[in-house]
Amino acid sequence: MKRLIDALADDADFFIEQVQITAIVFDNTDDVTVWATTFFDESQHFFHLGLQFPSLDLLLRLAGPRAEALQEDVADALATVTEWPCLLEYTTAKKPPVPLPGVAMKVSCTYPAEDFEDDDDEEGSPEDLSELDPGTEDGEDDDDEEDCEASAPHNIFYLEGVFLRIEP
Repeated sequence: MKRLIDALADDADFFIEQVQITAIVFDNTDDVTVWATTFFDESQHFFHLGLQFPSLDLLLRLAGPRAEALQEDVADALATVTEWPCLLEYTTAKKPPVPLPGVAMKVSCTYPAEDFEDDDDEEGSPEDLSELDPGTEDGEDDDDEEDCEASAPHNIFYLEGVFLRIEP
């Protein structure tokens, strides 16, 4: 299965449909991450969706015939969770992935936090560990590769909006 972020032509906000929830992770008391798949560009892709609990409740209400059972799963887990993160998984025969029929989500990409270190650090300071990196030779460093990775978006998205397909 491919990462959804790798299939995007650009990093603009976009819509996805045919979403199936494969797991719900309670990150802390305020945030939740939904692990999901979608059929995009003629193949299956996975992605993570960062949400607040009210948005999760909205998605669960749109889960068709499984909506009520999912809401109960989430309520039970929240009532009994003692350690964060907490995982509810939907990838087994007993608990298959949860489709969101007729739902289109507008999502946006997330990026890694920028490293705002002060460039005026003294040479050889403890923060400069490039000399100790066994992967660098003769003063070479892998800054170009790291910069590329740092500027690349994560496979985590934020929910911008939820839309329902209305059939005539």
